[in-house]
Amino acid sequence: MALSGMRGLSVFISDIRNCQNKEQERLRVDKELGNIRTRFKNEKGLTPYEKKKYVWKMLYIYMLGYDVDFGHMEAVSLISAPKYPEKQVGYIVTSSLLNENHDFLRLAINTVRNDIIGRNETFQCLALTLVGNIGGREFAESLAPDVQKLLVSSSYRPLVRKKAALCLLRLYRKNPDVVNVDGWSDRMAHLLDERDLGVLTASMSLLVALVANNHDAYWSCLPKCVKVLERLARNQDIPQEYTYYGIPSPWLQVKTMRALQYFPTIEDPNTRRALFEVLQRILMGTDVVKNVNKNNASHAVLFEALALVMHLDAEKEMMSQCVALLGKFIAVREPNIRYLGLENMTRMLMVTDVQDIIKRHQAQIITSLKDPDISIRRRALDLLYGMCDVSNAKDIVEELLQYLSSADFAMREELSLKAAILAEKFAPDLSWYVDVILQLIDKAGDFVSDDIWFRVVQFVTNNEDLQPYAAVKAREYLDKPAIHETMVKVSAYILGEYSHLLARRPGCSPKEIFSIIHEKLPTVSTSTIPILLSTFAKILMHTQPSDPELQHQVWAIFRKYESCIDVEIQQRAVEYFALSRKGASLMDILAEMPKFPERQSALIKKAEDTEADTAEQSAIKLRAQQQTSNALVVTDQRPANGTPPVSQLGLVMVPSMSNVDHGSEDQEVTQANGTLTVVDPQPPDLLGDLLDPLAIEGPPGAAVQADHNLVPGAEGASNAEDALAIALVGEQTNTVQQIGNVTERFHALCLKDSGVLYEDPYIQIGIKAEWRAHHGRFVLFLGNKNTAPLASVQALILPPSHLKTELSLVPETIPPRAQVQCPLEVINLRPSRDVAVLDFSYKFGTHAVNVKLRLPAVFNKFLQPISVSAEEFFPQWRSLSGPPLKLQEVVRGVRPMSLVEMANLFNSFRLIVCPALDPNANNLVASTTFYSESTRAMLCLVRIETDPADRTQLRMTVASGDPALTFELKEFIKEQLVSIPTTISRGPPAPAPQIQPTSPPTTLSDPGAMLAGLLH
Repeated sequence: MALSGMRGLSVFISDIRNCQNKEQERLRVDKELGNIRTRFKNEKGLTPYEKKKYVWKMLYIYMLGYDVDFGHMEAVSLISAPKYPEKQVGYIVTSSLLNENHDFLRLAINTVRNDIIGRNETFQCLALTLVGNIGGREFAESLAPDVQKLLVSSSYRPLVRKKAALCLLRLYRKNPDVVNVDGWSDRMAHLLDERDLGVLTASMSLLVALVANNHDAYWSCLPKCVKVLERLARNQDIPQEYTYYGIPSPWLQVKTMRALQYFPTIEDPNTRRALFEVLQRILMGTDVVKNVNKNNASHAVLFEALALVMHLDAEKEMMSQCVALLGKFIAVREPNIRYLGLENMTRMLMVTDVQDIIKRHQAQIITSLKDPDISIRRRALDLLYGMCDVSNAKDIVEELLQYLSSADFAMREELSLKAAILAEKFAPDLSWYVDVILQLIDKAGDFVSDDIWFRVVQFVTNNEDLQPYAAVKAREYLDKPAIHETMVKVSAYILGEYSHLLARRPGCSPKEIFSIIHEKLPTVSTSTIPILLSTFAKILMHTQPSDPELQHQVWAIFRKYESCIDVEIQQRAVEYFALSRKGASLMDILAEMPKFPERQSALIKKAEDTEADTAEQSAIKLRAQQQTSNALVVTDQRPANGTPPVSQLGLVMVPSMSNVDHGSEDQEVTQANGTLTVVDPQPPDLLGDLLDPLAIEGPPGAAVQADHNLVPGAEGASNAEDALAIALVGEQTNTVQQIGNVTERFHALCLKDSGVLYEDPYIQIGIKAEWRAHHGRFVLFLGNKNTAPLASVQALILPPSHLKTELSLVPETIPPRAQVQCPLEVINLRPSRDVAVLDFSYKFGTHAVNVKLRLPAVFNKFLQPISVSAEEFFPQWRSLSGPPLKLQEVVRGVRPMSLVEMANLFNSFRLIVCPALDPNANNLVASTTFYSESTRAMLCLVRIETDPADRTQLRMTVASGDPALTFELKEFIKEQLVSIPTTISRGPPAPAPQIQPTSPPTTLSDPGAMLAGLLH
């Protein structure tokens, strides 16, 4: 920014820098903005110098973070100035202040085009920079042909052509359908013959974008790319300014090899041989040196060369050379090089016949598990997991178990899952598998999912020879003074089924088994008590002849839990007590569990479905995903109302729930995910008469035949704010306009449990929810507002990884003026602020609608406010000392509010403010209980320290007994303080119709209820 001679601008900048605080700065900026606005009103009296000075000041104020909502016209008008100083200011300020949709840009298109096609190279560079920075659709339509001509013309200097290539790349990435690149194969091949490396590098960037979309059209560029690599590898005709620490243009080498990876193969033997000679030269000439910059450049080229070698499926000798080179890298001290070596070695596992070569470095890889850098430890874990087979499974799993005790909490869940999968896939015998899983539960019980111990139970149940051994091991673990609750579950289950096989062993009599399990009963949660009650009943059944003393002890436990508030525990206690009094018939009733049917392991299936780690994908597939994926939620073609497919964002599962009633007599259709009751297609005449003035007449023959085709596209938000509440996929092809603000509806439902989630002219989707601990139950109300049916109705839940969901069956057709109810069960597995998405689609005549709506199963729904006294608060607060259990952050940008308003805000999100705990009257202390399957009931404490002089910032301290919960709660509260959502201001939202909590999805046949559902 040339400031010479602009004394006013220099003085203004000096004044800003000398301000003592933010308030003084704001006052000085407001004064200057008022002065600029006044001078711009009398624009005729402004000289070009003054206009330029004031526009510079506007840019500086904008860079300070203040809104500049005027003067845009003056900035745009400077673009047409004949002199360079004014034109430069116009281009820079316009590209900084205006976005691609600003109306003023249309005024500048002709001026920009004249500068591009003119002969002044400086003006051409300014214009190309502006077009590349903004990249709007109108610029692409109007200026792309001129930019293309500028690029291919040899009459312009390389500086201009280089900018033209980068400008065209930006326009193509932003608007590939507008920029016409048909027939560009020959032009691109000609550009690759360019001797100037600046133009060549920019052209190669453009080629990478082109071949990523359609490599078939650019086969003629392939030999040219190989020649470019040959020229660089031999350092032929490379100017000194393009040599970086002795490496000829490493950026161009990387781009060229990346472009080659988009071609499936190289057929021409001469071209292939020349390319492999270049790759061999790169592999042989790369080593670790002390200079960090040279290392970075040489390794960038090397790792791209490795990716190309893997892509081309080179000979085994070259693959061995690659692995040997990576083996050297994972042994160096530099952590960045070790990380890259491990990551690329993991990618090499995809190549056949390389795994045995990688095994030679197993000891060094295991050593990397103990690296201080957690990212290196993760890559080492991925590599060990990928290289494991029958020959080395025992060694690797034992190392993982040994490392588990000292591993970071952030890695333990992944580590446990991978160790369990490897033990199952490559177990030499089942007793070793049982040993591994029990050790896993013992060392990391908090991070062992239920699927893991479920699988152990399946193996033990299905293998009679394994049952005595498993019972002995379970008995040994119960002798430990402190064991994890998951170990109590699996041990109690196994001993309940098979403890009679140990009756002759010392310390294994029924009474002794009962006694040691009974000791654990007071320490377990309500989810474990039903398993222990079943174990006690089984022990009683196996005790033959019966032991009166043991019988009375077990009966006393059953009677104790007959009045338990938990329905599951109460039912088991009552039924077991009644069954245990039947004497000998108990043997038949509580017989040994039958064998499980043979099926694929849930763990192995999960591993197969979620192999999406970047280190385990080829570079070409990874780049293809990154190029094409611009969606918030990515899904493939989905089945109708069933289990969703695996997307690029991870595994989406709809688990089965045992408490869903599938036995209603009213059911006509039974599916895997729920039931559908019969819908009366003829509503009463009364309802028809009432709704005739409001009804939407259906098109002829609409929805007579259900259409099972997938609805393409997705419903777009009507404005930028609504886009935050609708997860978009692909191009927006819907033509139906939604009613109301989806974002406001979502935020309102985050604070209450019933209301309307979405509405358009044809359908209304309402929600009613109830929450209990970490369980939630929604009922979706789908109301057809028309006189014709809605066809091809499909609903799919896309939950984040921390939620388990089960949606009952959604009817494919909703009759006219009918409403159906679809229950949705939700279980919170662990703390997270991610939100589940409802993918809903239907057809009405020719209108195909597909919307993706956020569901209000949000973080605060699993909070339960609890008031704590000073005697309870301070011991808990002191016991949670420092990160990661106690986190503190200064939050800026808070919306100013009084302490009373802040307390009300906390209460609305289920955090109760505890008065008089903090001696400072300007501070707040709040508490709540968070529920999830992993944390159970976890107390959370919050302290807010405010500054009366500046309500826009505060200091927040959050503490809990779980590191992940502490972080998520801190971020959740910060989001609410910094950006508080607005609720619906157009009258109170309509509540959803009353429902029965356990009823299956039904249509309402009562005319009044149906009318209420439609009018709301």
